[in-house]
Amino acid sequence: MDHDHITSARQLSRADIETVLDRARSIADDPSAFADRHPDALLGLLFFEPSTRTKMSFSAAIKRLGGDIVDMGPVDSSSVKKGESLADTVRVIEGYADALVLRHPSEGSAGMASEFVDVPLINGGDGAGQHPTQTLLDLYTINENAGLDDITVGIMGDLKYGRTVHSLAHALTNFDVRQEFISPDSLSLPRKVRYDLTDSGVEVGEHTALSAVLDRLDVLYVTRIQKERFPDESEYRAVAGEYQIDAGTLADAADDLTVMHPLPRVDEIAYDVDDTDHARYFQQAHNGVPVRMALLDVLLGGAR
Repeated sequence: MDHDHITSARQLSRADIETVLDRARSIADDPSAFADRHPDALLGLLFFEPSTRTKMSFSAAIKRLGGDIVDMGPVDSSSVKKGESLADTVRVIEGYADALVLRHPSEGSAGMASEFVDVPLINGGDGAGQHPTQTLLDLYTINENAGLDDITVGIMGDLKYGRTVHSLAHALTNFDVRQEFISPDSLSLPRKVRYDLTDSGVEVGEHTALSAVLDRLDVLYVTRIQKERFPDESEYRAVAGEYQIDAGTLADAADDLTVMHPLPRVDEIAYDVDDTDHARYFQQAHNGVPVRMALLDVLLGGAR
């Protein structure tokens, strides 16, 4: 992988993805072989939005590699509250760390911030834009359960504002994957993303009902309706509660269907799905540690 920063899934080639996934598999098989791989390495965490899985799995990843974290902490207790620009913030914190993870509410913020630093900068989510490391762990989970070629992936829920959706859809164009999108009309795939996919040769299927495609899916990727992304709360209320699945919904699915979700879930996946053979979303979350260990290992100069 020949990248100084990871700001978008669009920059990742099939070879890049396979490099990270292969190393993640090696880490999962023998974590002890990667312990203390990067002693004294410091990872700077700059989270301008709430996070559980991304922040904690990056913390666990660097510590399992022998390093530690430098955490900016809550925005309200940082110099951002005094009006410091994002460019100045990242330039300061790069002096304290060997790599940075940035989560920010503004789309494109990670790409902009990466222009001001020399240490590797990883996008931990930029508004409704991209979330490339979530995509890498999603691809790892898909590969472990269904493979990454000659499969059909259904992506359902908030396709308009869902950065995990946009990242995953772009990354899947590196593989022989048929993509089906299921959402209410008001939350359909943004035109730019749709054009990018068709330009890559992907045949995009768009549906308003899961039943139209469920029986031919190998993977169903469910996302929540994200209240925090809506500019108008009335728009959110109009679609809140739609596109829920439960164990009964999956009665017509293939026996080996893999159900995924980037989490957190609200009510879009009922708890009775947890007990089915389809559920892989907690495994998916756990995969964040070996995948982010693998990515950090590559960016910090681990043996190739």
